[in-house]
Amino acid sequence: MALWMETGSEPNTQSEIADLDAITALKESAALELKEKGNQYVKLGKKHYADAIDCYTKAINQKALSDPENSVIYANRAHVNLLLGNYRRALMDAQEAIKLCPTNVKAFYRAVKASLSLDLLGEAKSYCENGLERDPNNEELKKLARQIDAQNSEREHHEAQVSKAVATAKHLVSAIENRGLKIGKAVFQELTGLRKPILDTNNILHWPVLLLYAEVMSSDFIEDFCETDIFSAHLDIMFSESCPPLPWDKENNYTREAVELYYEAGSGVCLPKAKFLSYLLEGTVGSHVESIGDEEKDVIECSLDVTSAGKGSSKWVKVNEKRTLNDVLKEPNLMIPGIPVFYVVSKRSSFYKEFRDGKWSLPS
Repeated sequence: MALWMETGSEPNTQSEIADLDAITALKESAALELKEKGNQYVKLGKKHYADAIDCYTKAINQKALSDPENSVIYANRAHVNLLLGNYRRALMDAQEAIKLCPTNVKAFYRAVKASLSLDLLGEAKSYCENGLERDPNNEELKKLARQIDAQNSEREHHEAQVSKAVATAKHLVSAIENRGLKIGKAVFQELTGLRKPILDTNNILHWPVLLLYAEVMSSDFIEDFCETDIFSAHLDIMFSESCPPLPWDKENNYTREAVELYYEAGSGVCLPKAKFLSYLLEGTVGSHVESIGDEEKDVIECSLDVTSAGKGSSKWVKVNEKRTLNDVLKEPNLMIPGIPVFYVVSKRSSFYKEFRDGKWSLPS
């Protein structure tokens, strides 16, 4: 009997040939029955999708059908995998269906759908074009072609915006480095938010500057402090007679003639360029860029001179109001913690002596 024949041997008698034909017919019939059973399971809904896949797999494993027939089953299994969200498996099934029958337009359609779900726009476009070559009037493929074009345009636009954001950030890093400024880890981000410096078309830096009233740890902001501005110009506006007193300043100590500005000397460690770039890109379309470039891995040249702090204090240095912001930021003992931070104190306040004597420190 043919059932007892060794693998690879040929039938020698009419009886063996008849047996083999009968076995082949049974396997073919079983495969077709499994295929139809799988189709019925699909119609029954999501709860039966796993059963459908099982039937299609068993039908394929019969190895009794022609390539075009197996192509249909692979395409059907791809369809169910798409419904289940198994996009990689769906793509593999669609590819096998196309390999078995290059005219199977449904297989191309499902390869496009799976590729789109996997964000493989190049592959999706290729499968779509090949499918339309075989069926130019296929409306579903035409619709997918329009979707692919729209997503490609959107991606190109996004990539252009990311490139622009990264280029702007790199240009800003170069401008800061060329000025000899030292950038450390950002602090007080709960107060500063996503505020960052900008470089205008005249290559002038504009900084957001945080002012902290050390006595009460209240804060204020100068949103646009041009690097060429002197401090007194901004203080004249902030503490002019037309401005209301600070709500917590009950004794009216913080007046124009009484306030002084200080910075913290020799505090922090310089950021590597890559980390500074990432900081500048926060809140932009480039915030998720993973690789910025090997040339950005270096640390911005940075050397703090902690010996140049003002007299009477090893930590707090008084700002000369007649100097520009850039001149002060270039001080050898000043580290910019993301954006410039200056401390406001009043000569009239009882707190002033404690601060000047170096007995006050930032709350932990």
